[in-house]
Parts: sequence; C-alpha cells; structure tokens
Amino acid sequence: MRNLKLILAYDGSRYQGWQRLPGVENTIQGKLERTISRILEEPVEVSGSGRTDAGAHAIGQCASFHCQSTLPCSEILSQLRMHLPEDIGVLSCEEAPPRFHAWLNATAKTYEYRVWNSPEPCVFQRKYWYRLPVPLNLEAMEAAAAHLVGQHDFRSFCSNKKMKKSTVRTIYRLDIATMGPELRFTLRGDGFLYNMVRILVGTLLEVGMGRRSPAEIPGILEARNRETAGYTVPAHGLFLMEVEYP
Repeated sequence: MRNLKLILAYDGSRYQGWQRLPGVENTIQGKLERTISRILEEPVEVSGSGRTDAGAHAIGQCASFHCQSTLPCSEILSQLRMHLPEDIGVLSCEEAPPRFHAWLNATAKTYEYRVWNSPEPCVFQRKYWYRLPVPLNLEAMEAAAAHLVGQHDFRSFCSNKKMKKSTVRTIYRLDIATMGPELRFTLRGDGFLYNMVRILVGTLLEVGMGRRSPAEIPGILEARNRETAGYTVPAHGLFLMEVEYP
C-alpha cells in the first residue's frame, strides 16, 4: 500500500469548505477524492492538514492518501492537473513514509488574513480581501497582538461551543504588515481552533478601530468565553499559507 502526499492551492470562493460532509457535494476534499478515485480506478480517502472554512483559500494545503495503484507520481500529478477544475491546483505529488498523515503529523501552520483598508473600491481582488474602509490604529493592534503570542487557552477565540478537547494552543508569530491600502495579518502556530484565526483578526481590528484597548486581551484569554472576544471576520480574506512537518 502506497502513501502519497499532495501540496495543494485552491480558490475556495465557490466551495463549502474543505471537509466532505453528508449531503454536501461541493467541498474541496470531496472533489479531490472523486477525481483521484476515477484516475486510479479505486476508492480513495484523502486526509487534509486542516479543515479550511467555506469560502477560505489555500496556497500550501497538504493532503495525504493511501492507494494500491502503481501509477507514477508524475503521472498522477499530470492527470490531476488535467481533470481538476481550474480553482483547485496540485503543486506537487510525492511518495510519503507509510505512517505519514497530513493532519496528525503537522507541527505548525501559517495563515494569512488580508484586509483592504481603504474607501477606494477593491474591484479585482474583492473575493480575496476583506474590505474595511475605516481608519485603523496599527500601533494599538500590534500591542494587542503581542499579548496573543505564546501558549494560551484560546477558548474565547473558538466558535465551537461544544469543544471538549483542549483549547490550549501556541502562537509563534503574529505579524501585521501594511502595503499601501493592504493590511496583512500573518499567524503561525502549532494549531488553530475552529474560526480561531478569523476571531483573532476580528478582535485586533476592533482594537484598531478603538472599540477596545490592547490591555483587554489578557482578560479575554482568561475569560474562556467566546462572547468576550471580537467579531468573526469573513472567510474570503483567509489563506492557509504553509503546513510544517518534522
């Protein structure tokens, strides 16, 4: 039994997220599984490094699957590029160790969230930037972000109210960069909870708008209550950039 590793990029605009769900046809995982199964002529189940939200995108998603086929990786890659829609791209296909698992073996992930911070229209990138045409205090947001770096219980930044597993995560990096009207949040951590990146960004934007102060962040973490944190920004500004493995 072979174990293959894929690196993917996709535009999630028209998909209902990564995860295949009963009765939901239009998912990245579902589309990928159906396409690979047809190419290899055997049923295939694909595991992704994470479940990106409906409407979110990826530049470096990792996936893995087992198969019996002896078709070379180069041919599988060529066939996938031929048969997948243009908004799902396979960047690489390679043999992986037998016990490699895209989700279980991931040690760190990097996400980027993009904001168009200008009253000017964002015509050509409107599907990939969250438009917020109000003044933002970058220094205040950076001060707030500093409180979030490190190991914390991020339950306040999780939309899953029934989460029973540990909500402790470590954020290694949380940078905010400006490029003209563009504002980019880069978050690297050992893992992220459901909607965590989008809630973190929403909370930082509220700080930038003056609706809350950087000094409130420790209290939000300690509260372990979703109602204390900021709003959830739209999914279309979110990109999974990279997944790291040992």
